[in-house]
Amino acid sequence: MTLDDLRVFMAVCRSGSLSAVARDLACAQPAVSQHVRRLERELGLALVERHPRGVIPTQAGHILQAALSDGLGSLDHALRQLDALARGEGGSVRITTGATTVRHFMSAAVVDFRTRHPQASLEFQTANSSRGCCEALAAGGLDLAWITLGTPVRGIEQRPVVELPWVLAVRAGDPLADRPHITPSDLEHIRLIGLPENSTSRARLDVWLGGSGVHVASDTSAADWDTAILLAELGIGHAVVPALPGWRGPGHPDLRLVPIPDLPPLTAGWAVRRWDSLSPLARTFADTVAQHCTVLGDHADTESPA
Repeated sequence: MTLDDLRVFMAVCRSGSLSAVARDLACAQPAVSQHVRRLERELGLALVERHPRGVIPTQAGHILQAALSDGLGSLDHALRQLDALARGEGGSVRITTGATTVRHFMSAAVVDFRTRHPQASLEFQTANSSRGCCEALAAGGLDLAWITLGTPVRGIEQRPVVELPWVLAVRAGDPLADRPHITPSDLEHIRLIGLPENSTSRARLDVWLGGSGVHVASDTSAADWDTAILLAELGIGHAVVPALPGWRGPGHPDLRLVPIPDLPPLTAGWAVRRWDSLSPLARTFADTVAQHCTVLGDHADTESPA
């Protein structure tokens, strides 16, 4: 039994697919199966059940998965810290986040960090939701996760960095485009572009709409916030989204972002397994992003949201 066997087993449990893990690891599916079978031979128990649509852990698999979720991530993290120490100032910082996060929240910080730490590497792993980011973080091998903060997650520490007010994204010329702000009654019966399934932002929005007694229809959905805003700019519908800084300014003359002050802002920030066990390099990157987000927020406060 090797550490790689355990890592691959955890990846299989998370994805439910041997082929998906093989793609992520850039290896053949039989190699993934070999890691799992080696564990099964040594333990004398079947760890996964194979079905036409994927695999699921057996009772023994669930027991091993639960034990590893508490310990494997910490071990992985410790090994990476030791490796970074052995190599001096170099090393790597591994971050999991959504597809558009770097563009909106990290671009200046990445340049700043690389200028000050040219020997360090930054590795980004994309996840489809904040929940997916936390699951990947808990599984080990990653330092930081940038997420939309929500309910507490066992074994994960969350730290807020920036608040994102909500806006209604509409095409210029729309009856709502010139409103100074949007109220719940303004949203009644309009067609909204749906936010990503299983996302924290969608869950928050659904709760608020329900609590406000607002009934909206949706026949279009988007995979991320940027796509929702783009569809609104094209006149496909309206999108209630966080106010992302990259969409402000003269580059989008056909887009209006109208504030929704009644909707509590989202909070985005860092999630880690333990702050006190972060490597100095990872902590520096996290602090650099936070500093640049503060500057970005101060600048946004001086601009018109439209």
